[in-house]
Amino acid sequence: MDPELKRSIILDHYQNPRHKSLVSDNSYITENMNNTSCIDEVNVQVKINDDGIIEDVRFDGEACAMCTSSASIMVETLIGKNIEQVKNILRNYSNMIDEKEYDADVLEEAIVYNDVYRQPNRKKCVLLPWWGIEKALEHLENHDG
Repeated sequence: MDPELKRSIILDHYQNPRHKSLVSDNSYITENMNNTSCIDEVNVQVKINDDGIIEDVRFDGEACAMCTSSASIMVETLIGKNIEQVKNILRNYSNMIDEKEYDADVLEEAIVYNDVYRQPNRKKCVLLPWWGIEKALEHLENHDG
């Protein structure tokens, strides 16, 4: 992907983040994610319906441009997917950030972070909101299973 297009997508999601606001609704699982090495603190909310489909994902908090844009792209990538698809996307996204083998086709716009490994201090920024979804899925499995 063209570097200028990547920058444009990241900047758009930072300046106009999707689903950036939390709701007071007990049907959402809420997780607080905090990056102790910088200012990033993000609350992630996910609503999963009875069929295991991600109905909604929301986030809010204080975060850098990379973390905010990553959360916004994550929201658009995960809504409408089932839990197994989400786990596959999370695994591939994490592998991409960690320079391991990954399936680019499942990542949609999240592919814009495919060269973040060049800035190791940014890895945690772009992973933090995604870890919140992993934590929410663990919460769900621990309370349903």
